[in-house]
Amino acid sequence: MIYWGALLAAVLLSFERISYFWISHYPDAWRELCRRPALAALGGPVDVLRKLFYGFKALQILVFLGWCSLFSDGLIPWPTGTLPAFAAGAVLLAAGAALNLSVFYRLGSTGVFYGKQFGYDVPWINGFPFSVLKHPQYIGALISIWGFFLIMRFPHDDWFVLPVLETAYYAVGAYYEP
Repeated sequence: MIYWGALLAAVLLSFERISYFWISHYPDAWRELCRRPALAALGGPVDVLRKLFYGFKALQILVFLGWCSLFSDGLIPWPTGTLPAFAAGAVLLAAGAALNLSVFYRLGSTGVFYGKQFGYDVPWINGFPFSVLKHPQYIGALISIWGFFLIMRFPHDDWFVLPVLETAYYAVGAYYEP
């Protein structure tokens, strides 16, 4: 069952990375798509992408909770980690959230959602967190994911499957980011 669960999770979680790759490498096609009435009602390319981001985060959370539920004893998953794993997971979640918030604070919504590719003036930021990490938003997301699974599934054999998958996806995304 773990293989089918991992395959389904891999497919569902890939939509986000594939979409971001396509949007960042083909911004003119995205801008054109956002001109269609259904999407134009949501705003410009950055606005539509921000809303898509929220949808992807909701899907990611549903996949994570579904994984935890599938491999737990009941419908509602509860943390299974030991106290040290829970504490480490909480620290990772907080650190990841702090990194992500700092990226949003520094770049603003327009910068985070590929505004530069859409022609907006997005200044180059050299300060924290970019002074420490090349891809702080990706690192922040991954730290949070590892923290979540430390809390929810450690020490079960499946606890690392989705964090490893997401690490691979984010590494590829970071490599191909313009």
